[in-house]
Amino acid sequence: MVSTTAGKKVALITGASSGMGKAFAKALLAEGLIVYAAARRVDHMDDLVTLGAIAIKMDITRDDDVQAAVKRIEEDHGSVDVLINNAGFGLYGAMEETSLADARYQFEVNLFGMARLTQLLLPAMRKKRAGKIINISSMGGKIYTPLGSWYHATKHAIEGWSDCLRLELNPFNIDVVIIEPGVIATEFGSVMMNPMLERSGAGPYSKMAHAIASATKASYEKGAASDPQVIVDLMVKAIRADKPKTRYVAGKYAKPMMFIRKWLGDRVFDKVILSAVK
Repeated sequence: MVSTTAGKKVALITGASSGMGKAFAKALLAEGLIVYAAARRVDHMDDLVTLGAIAIKMDITRDDDVQAAVKRIEEDHGSVDVLINNAGFGLYGAMEETSLADARYQFEVNLFGMARLTQLLLPAMRKKRAGKIINISSMGGKIYTPLGSWYHATKHAIEGWSDCLRLELNPFNIDVVIIEPGVIATEFGSVMMNPMLERSGAGPYSKMAHAIASATKASYEKGAASDPQVIVDLMVKAIRADKPKTRYVAGKYAKPMMFIRKWLGDRVFDKVILSAVK
C-alpha cells in the first residue's frame, strides 16, 4: 500500500554511507524530503537513521538488491521525486596491468548499476511526469590522468549517457543533471591509491605510479581538497531550481583543468599532467 506524506518529496541517494552521499542525505533531510539512503555498509548510516533517513542495504551491482530497493520505495511512496546516482569508486592502475575483470567491475559500479536503478525507477516517474535525476560524474568525465584509463572511461560514459537520457526524458518533464566535482575531501584518494600501487607499483609503470600516489596524497591532505559542502550546495541548488542547469562544476582543480583541456588542447593538457607526476 502506498502511504502519502502531504507535501513531502521522496529522494533516493546511492552510496550514502560516507563522503558526499552521506552529506547529500543530511542536506535533503534538512530540506524536508523523505530520504532513502542506500549503500552496502548499512551499519555506517546509523547517524542518518537517527536524523530520519530510511536506510536500505543495497549493492548497486546486485540486481536483486536494486529491485528490492525500488519495490520497497514504490510500495511505500509510489515513486521517487529525486534520484541521486552517487555510488562509485576510482579504479587506478596501468591499463596494461589491470585485469578485464577489474575493469568490468568498475563499469558495473560506476555505470551499469546506476543505469539499472534508473531504468527501474523511470516508469513511475514518467507516469507522474515529474522528477529530477542527478548523476554524480567528475571532472574526470571531461579530463584524463595517467593510470586512470578505466575510471575515466566510466566517467566519460556517464557524461554521454546522461546527455542522451536528458533528451529522452524531456517530454516527460524529468530533468537530468550532471555534477562534476573536482578534488573533494572524501575516501576517494585512499580507496584508489593502495590498489593502484598493488597493480603498478613494482612494474614498468612504477615510477609513474609512485609519483601519482604522492600527488594524490598531497591533494587529499587536510585542507588541500575542497569540502564536500561545495558539491552539496550545487545539488541543493539543482533540486530547488525549476529549470536546473544541465551541468554543475565545483571543487579544487575542476574548472582550471577543464578549461585547459577544452581551450588549450590535448598537447598542452598532456604536458601539464605529466609535469605533475614526474
